Amino acid sequence: MAAKENPAQRFMRATGKLRAIFGPANRSSLSHEMTEENKKLLASREAESQQWETVKRPDGSTYVVPKNPGDKSLR
Repeated sequence: MAAKENPAQRFMRATGKLRAIFGPANRSSLSHEMTEENKKLLASREAESQQWETVKRPDGSTYVVPKNPGDKSLR
């Protein structure tokens, strides 16, 4: 009698089959320079993140709120 697989084992078996079809995940070196396009994207994302602040609740959970709650702009 075969033991029933748990969800993690079924997932690993399914991804193993997909790996046989698509090949392993692509890995690249971490020591290469960023492209100019990625540098611009990173700068814009960092600027966007400056408009938010993280608030921590007493139970330890966190959420983000606008730094300026009166600002209703989408940007």
